Amino acid sequence: MSGAREESLLNSSLLNSSFGCGSNMSSWEQRMDKMYTYFYLLLFIPGLLLNTTALWVLCRHISKKSKAVIFMINLALADLAHILSLPLRIYYYFTHTWPFGRGVCLFCFYLKYLNMYAAIVFLVCISAQRCIFLLHPFCARRWRRRYDLAISVIVWGVVSLACSPFILMRSNSSSTSPAGCFKDLPMRHLPVSLAITMMVLAELFGFIIPLACISYISSSCPKDRLPERQTNAEKRRALRMVLSCSALFLICFAPYHINFLLYLMVSQNIVSHCATNLAVRQFHPVSLCLASLSCCLNPLLYYFLNAEFRLHLTRRTSSFSGALLSSPISSPTQRP
Repeated sequence: MSGAREESLLNSSLLNSSFGCGSNMSSWEQRMDKMYTYFYLLLFIPGLLLNTTALWVLCRHISKKSKAVIFMINLALADLAHILSLPLRIYYYFTHTWPFGRGVCLFCFYLKYLNMYAAIVFLVCISAQRCIFLLHPFCARRWRRRYDLAISVIVWGVVSLACSPFILMRSNSSSTSPAGCFKDLPMRHLPVSLAITMMVLAELFGFIIPLACISYISSSCPKDRLPERQTNAEKRRALRMVLSCSALFLICFAPYHINFLLYLMVSQNIVSHCATNLAVRQFHPVSLCLASLSCCLNPLLYYFLNAEFRLHLTRRTSSFSGALLSSPISSPTQRP
């Protein structure tokens, strides 16, 4: 058994004893590693194909830049960055060793949260722009592509800085095994006041405010409140886009943030109840997998809810298939 695995199990047993909890988490740790491995294996190939295809279509074949396309491109870039780090995660959870250095480990760890919070903000941007442009069509006519680019740059800058505490909270103790990474990175022990402040800020700006924005947009964009000059097809498409973004937000990101408060309190020994401790720690990897699932669901959002995206992808796929079918198939000549 590797040093990282031994340290992980030792940390689990110490944590259980500190909580006065008789249940042993070692078997759960092993099942969790298998779950991560299989889930990331299933996620990698579809996520890579869907997001590279989405970027190709959005960047090269979508001419209209007034329907949140810039935000969709940035969302696809965030998803692709996380997808490209999955092979290293798969390697670690399969072998329980990390030979790539601590810097690469922390960078891959950071990409996970950068992807999640960038995806949350860009989903809000997509929903807000679609709803505003339908409620106020003249805004869409005056809107310029550079505005979306400026908003995207600001989003990346703010989210990049806001996600830095996730790696700063991980211990740099010399006793930490260099072979450990991801879930086996130990947490720094923080003062209670600082831990509570970080929890409140993370939940407020990373979940509650985006959730409030998504909810307000969903309630502001029903079909009967849209201008009469908008066609029924436009109203339906806009409403589907907003409601789909809301559903994706709730399915993928709400479980993690609901569990995040309790997980941080458990890791900082603020909550010591045995049953609560076990439930929170066991649900944490499930919530992280749900958050990663958005990398595959977002490209489906572009396809089913963006008519121009669907049209261009169908055309390119048909032309590619036609070229393959029309190409001559060489058969080996028979020798006499």
